[in-house]
Amino acid sequence: MNGAALTVLLVLGALLFAGGFLLGRRGGHGRPDRTSDVGTPVEHATFETLHTASLAAPPLRAGLTEESAGKAARRLRSLLGTDALCLTDRDRVLAWDGLGEHHGKHVMDHVQALLASGRDTAFASGCGDLDCPLRWGVAAPLTVDHRVLGTLVAYAPRESAVLARAAGEVARWVSVQLELAELDRSRTQLIEAEIKALRAQISPHFIFNSLAAIASFVRTDPERARELLLEFADFTRYSFRRHGDFTTLADELHSIDQYLALVRARFGDRLSVTLQVAPEVLPVAMPFLCLQPLVENAVKHGLEGKITMSHITISALDAGSEAEVVIEDDGVGMDPERLRQILRGEGGLSTGIGLLNVDERLRQVYGDDYGLVIETGVGAGMRITVRIPKYRAGVHGS
Repeated sequence: MNGAALTVLLVLGALLFAGGFLLGRRGGHGRPDRTSDVGTPVEHATFETLHTASLAAPPLRAGLTEESAGKAARRLRSLLGTDALCLTDRDRVLAWDGLGEHHGKHVMDHVQALLASGRDTAFASGCGDLDCPLRWGVAAPLTVDHRVLGTLVAYAPRESAVLARAAGEVARWVSVQLELAELDRSRTQLIEAEIKALRAQISPHFIFNSLAAIASFVRTDPERARELLLEFADFTRYSFRRHGDFTTLADELHSIDQYLALVRARFGDRLSVTLQVAPEVLPVAMPFLCLQPLVENAVKHGLEGKITMSHITISALDAGSEAEVVIEDDGVGMDPERLRQILRGEGGLSTGIGLLNVDERLRQVYGDDYGLVIETGVGAGMRITVRIPKYRAGVHGS
């Protein structure tokens, strides 16, 4: 929960306590009162407010849909302690919780002005049922980036300034959750775009060179050409798959092995590779297509400008709560300042796309502490270290 959402909830807690809308206060329509042996009444009210809000938040992080609104409405009504509450989008009622569900067919008429202006509104329900307690309602907008996505509407037996203010605060808190949902979607779209960028980088030169290397064996060694063609098919199938943002270290290393088989077919004895893998780290989940660009970088800088043999070492070892992958080459290396420019995105459209892409995706998924660690110097080769937490919420291999 971010600072803005917490502030809204604390203000809301104070409003509810002061106005008598505490959880379950209104006889059979809300949650039963809980008693506590610790804390003042205000502290207890604040705890109840935060607890109920924490239960409403997860569904809202999926965005404003019929399903998420249905799951959140009961919690939000409990938060306000009101007789009925509904959530709408711009076109229809998504969820109703509480008494008087027959009012649902009139809700969109009451909120039309709000959807246009974005301002809270109060109204008389106009109900002709003498047994219905819902005589008054207040509606507040649900907004993201100044766009009104829908409304929160609370009903009560009579006008209440406190309920009007509390409904506005709850609507603002819901809006914060919806903004976070938008950020989650944007993050997912960004990761997908970055993977597409990597695929675009792989496809032009590597596919051409691989097919050329395979073609060179068609007459001289047909069986070798067949094996390489199968490796090529498996590698491209993995690299261009359409499902999942994450994979396992085992699958990523298998793809790298296929990539290196194709590279060795082209460069022959000029390239040697040492692979050291601890079996216990193979199931670790990680962002898809994170290691292959680093190995491709090692191949490029390991062989660039060298006539003699080049060596690449790849290790994936257990480091307690993390898996540590190190990719090292003995090639031409790079000026450290040039490397810093690349990682700042100043390397140009055709330079260092793989390094920058992988560094940014690791930081997005795990935090800034998990960016690439790169040691290099002109003529000194390059050593890239990737640390991957073994367990992280939301990261699952597919």
